[in-house]
Amino acid sequence: MTTAPPTPADSDAAAFVAALRRLKAWSGFSYRQLERRATQAGHTLPYSTAATMLGRDRLPRAELVAAFVAACGVGADEAEAWLDARMMIACGGRAAETTTVPTPTPALRKRNRMFRRPRWALAVAVALTAALLGGASAGGAFTDDVEVNDTATSLHQPRS
Repeated sequence: MTTAPPTPADSDAAAFVAALRRLKAWSGFSYRQLERRATQAGHTLPYSTAATMLGRDRLPRAELVAAFVAACGVGADEAEAWLDARMMIACGGRAAETTTVPTPTPALRKRNRMFRRPRWALAVAVALTAALLGGASAGGAFTDDVEVNDTATSLHQPRS
């Protein structure tokens, strides 16, 4: 590894994956060696996942890219460049660099917090509503007693 590692492409996903293939060739490691080196670096990178990642032209997940470049022996600054290039492609290219996201005001944050409810609260509300409607239905709250008494097929026959 006397030459510099390949640089990441930030134009599109296919070019980025092609650059990852060049990085693997530069490292000289097999897929199994990459798996072991990634584990030693604290990452998870199954050899089959690495092979599948390089066999497609889709953008791989960020954690896979981090594990792969660490396993190939890329330094921290160069690894950051790979992750930045991946993020740039995922966000839509160079135009994403210049756009700024407005910071929400405290009033907007408070309003958003008011409308957020945990999922369990929704589940409890649905369960209570079902129980109330079921109990009311079983108690005959939704039936007209005159119709029940006049119907011949009713379970509740009038008492004589």
